[in-house]
Amino acid sequence: MEFTWRYDHATPRKLRAALKMSGVTSSLMKAAIYHGGQLLINGEPRWAADQVQPGDEYSIVLPPEQANDQVDESAAPIEIAYEDRDFLVLNKPAGVATVPAHNVPVADSLVNRVKRYYREQGYENRVTHVATRLDKDTSGLVVFPKHRFAHAVLDRQLKHHAVKKNYYALVNGRLGSQHVYIDAPIRRDPDSFVKRVVAPDGKPSVTEYWLERSCTEWSLVRIRLHTGRTHQIRVHFSFLGHPLVGDRMYGPAAGSSLIDRQALHCYWLQFYSPFKERLITVRAPLPGDFQMAIKNN
Repeated sequence: MEFTWRYDHATPRKLRAALKMSGVTSSLMKAAIYHGGQLLINGEPRWAADQVQPGDEYSIVLPPEQANDQVDESAAPIEIAYEDRDFLVLNKPAGVATVPAHNVPVADSLVNRVKRYYREQGYENRVTHVATRLDKDTSGLVVFPKHRFAHAVLDRQLKHHAVKKNYYALVNGRLGSQHVYIDAPIRRDPDSFVKRVVAPDGKPSVTEYWLERSCTEWSLVRIRLHTGRTHQIRVHFSFLGHPLVGDRMYGPAAGSSLIDRQALHCYWLQFYSPFKERLITVRAPLPGDFQMAIKNN
């Protein structure tokens, strides 16, 4: 896969420096140099130390990425919310894991499904890179970069909190405030391998929400994450005394008669594509079980 830019600066630079200016990491250059790719200036193979002159085109050619034979394929369906050459965004249904789990009878996570999809489409790159994840029982948007360069781009944006994600959630009880920042650090619960808790020595965690609707039994909130801690939304609303409806881990163990999972859906996602030089915005409608929970009350 080839990526090309035009050098529009007045001062010559080494090819490696020009590529780094375009977001190419050292590891990507090593993949090109040592594993079957190329570095080019005006379409000709060149060394990383060669000079790029004003007006030149410079490129990196990355070798094809072979699928991992240890990952099974699944013929289960996927719902594509957005796709281009570089990114695949899926609308994940509740009850489906993002990545494969150990010791499951059927490997039908999104990763297993995407692996089959890539093969059926005949894509050159077959590695199923995952940039964002959702809990198994959370529905909504998940991003799969389609090659290692796109994955590096998304990782950098995630590190700097430049990937925006909005959610809808139903929480137990009536919330009194219309707009709230929850600034409460989160760490692992020392008594559990899975659970998280709010604690002074936790990692900084910020959740912002807007109240959309409320009744005696529940409140519908629109949420924006400002950090990306494990179970962050679920932990923060439990900390407020309003755990998510249906959340058996952080709320009532009996769950809810309204919905048979935690009522959380990632409905909006935005990130920047340097390949298209624009923001990519993707939306996913509320799933049926979520709509029914609201409609019936």
